[in-house]
Amino acid sequence: MTERPNDGMTSGDPLAPSEEPPRHESGLPGFEPPSQPVSAPWQDSGYTSPPPPGAGGYGGSPAVASSGRYALAGWWERVGAALIDGIIITIGALLILLIFGGIFSAGFFAGNDTGTGAVIVGLFLGVISVSIVALLYAPLMMSRTNGKTLGRMAVGIRVMRADGGQITFSFALVREVLIKSLLFGILGSITAGIASLLDVLWPLWDDENRALHDFIVNTRVVKD
Repeated sequence: MTERPNDGMTSGDPLAPSEEPPRHESGLPGFEPPSQPVSAPWQDSGYTSPPPPGAGGYGGSPAVASSGRYALAGWWERVGAALIDGIIITIGALLILLIFGGIFSAGFFAGNDTGTGAVIVGLFLGVISVSIVALLYAPLMMSRTNGKTLGRMAVGIRVMRADGGQITFSFALVREVLIKSLLFGILGSITAGIASLLDVLWPLWDDENRALHDFIVNTRVVKD
């Protein structure tokens, strides 16, 4: 029996041939198939088939090995999360408008022109505040929860970067504000809403359930 000649490379040599670890079909890292079959508890106990209930204290179903795959979120889950977030933002907006309206309306009911002007200024400031809160809500939540908003928490999904990186505030700001709100808002106004509608509906026929904005920033929405 002859020994295999040494090619001068060790397993730790960065130039040595190596196999890239398997990845999920969506491109996300983290798919690691089990290195060896996982036996069920009744097999470890010496049974060749599932024992009857009560035999050896085991009466459940055999354990299933976890493959480590990410489950992509469905279209209805994404829509449900967006609706919940929309309701939350609307309630917050109404509260802000009521606060600003109440503060600046003191002279309005007295029938004075200054009071009327104050109400207009208050509502204007309220609208600006609502816009800021609506734009920053998702980036702030996603940066603190690594991809989740209150709506996504409610339905059990979150946004992931395809490279496995952290969802930072700046990244979430680009995805949620610059791309989803501004870019597709402008494109939607130019195309009579068609661009915005396509962005929302695209996950229905995409093989990885991606919206158009997911293509631009290379993200996926997965079950949490």
